[in-house]
Amino acid sequence: MMKKILVVSGPNINLLGIRDKTQYGEITYKELLSLIQNEFKDISFEFFQSNHEGVLIDQFQDAISRKYTGVIINLGGYSHTSIALRDAISLINTLKVEVHLSNIYERETFRQISVIKDVCDHQIVGLKEQGYLEAVRWILNESKD
Repeated sequence: MMKKILVVSGPNINLLGIRDKTQYGEITYKELLSLIQNEFKDISFEFFQSNHEGVLIDQFQDAISRKYTGVIINLGGYSHTSIALRDAISLINTLKVEVHLSNIYERETFRQISVIKDVCDHQIVGLKEQGYLEAVRWILNESKD
């Protein structure tokens, strides 16, 4: 059975390569997706990005009934504020990894709190695009299927 990983990105992740490169890295969002797919050719990935909270909630609710090996989540600013997204994520019964390109614990106080951290199985911060590759490796190492 082929392993399938959902990668969900929130607000402004689509602007990678334009945003503060010291925090978020040099590559664009499209280059990030290619990097992930090229590194793990034997994994089926589904990528989803939205700047809208309700659309992200819908995506997580859809993931509840789908069979994913794992879900990689970068909600950008919503990671610090959205209880509604936290509630939707908590219902997904598979491995969940929260990823932040920057190190949120070395940034502004309001960014140091993640409301979704406790409903995810693992968190990776500050590794820029390499954090996504680490998240895939973690899921593959921890998965039972």
